[in-house]
Amino acid sequence: MAVSQNRFKRQVKSRRYNKIFFIACEGAVTEPGYFNNLKSILPSCNPNISLHCLDGHNHSAPMQVLQRIKEYVLSEKFKDDLDEAWLVVDKDDWDDEQLMLLYEWSQEKENYGFALSNPSFEYWLLLHFEDGNSITENTCLKRLKKHWPGYNKKIEAKYFSEVKIKEAIKRATLRDNPPCKSWPQKVGCTTVYRLVERILLT
Repeated sequence: MAVSQNRFKRQVKSRRYNKIFFIACEGAVTEPGYFNNLKSILPSCNPNISLHCLDGHNHSAPMQVLQRIKEYVLSEKFKDDLDEAWLVVDKDDWDDEQLMLLYEWSQEKENYGFALSNPSFEYWLLLHFEDGNSITENTCLKRLKKHWPGYNKKIEAKYFSEVKIKEAIKRATLRDNPPCKSWPQKVGCTTVYRLVERILLT
């Protein structure tokens, strides 16, 4: 009786060749909304990359964000020789001891990253519209709402374009001078531009 050779064939796992940026965010609405819309706003973006924001369910303390990404890079979904893992948080009232743990983790491997906005992610959004000079914790949101009436943390793609995003990168780069080694210590500075640059240049 003939035996089917299919029984002896090994199942070969399909290899993934598209790069994924896994992003653990402090916010549950604004940051995921921004990055989930980013590729559709950037026509020049490499079609073979994907952006995936890890759902935090409002667990936004720095250690919770860090734990989320740590668990994910150990899973089979993360390809260490291909993908990148990023932390995106705000300065807010978090102390340096907490943020240092995130920074130290980001230094463990070349494909890990840490992006912080001081005072908040809204400052990065503001740079899409203006230079962001003389900003304070109290005026950041007010300034953003002048350009984006009715802003309520939900991202609307109509307010962005590739030109605006590239302008935001230029403005953030000028503000981050000399480039900070850890995270922005002064109000009115963000390193989110480093992540967006990585996405554009991949």
